[in-house]
Amino acid sequence: MDAITEIKKQLGSEALIIGAEKSLKALRAGTLAKVFLATNPRQGVRDDIDRYAKLGDAEVILLEVPNDELGTMCKKPFPISVIGLKRQ
Repeated sequence: MDAITEIKKQLGSEALIIGAEKSLKALRAGTLAKVFLATNPRQGVRDDIDRYAKLGDAEVILLEVPNDELGTMCKKPFPISVIGLKRQ
């Protein structure tokens, strides 16, 4: 299953965390299995995500869409750079 399909399937569920700050907090707590990154996250966000994902053994998936398209795909009126998927 590709990443976009996986995100669309999980939309509206409690398993999906939208936003860099919330995703980083969940990564620090070790509750994320996967992190999806848009092509253009804010400066430093990608470094933080990579660092905490290694510590928490979470998979980082780089998407081929910019943050504004990711926001539209998730039916949100704002850009989204980071989406986290909780462990099952």
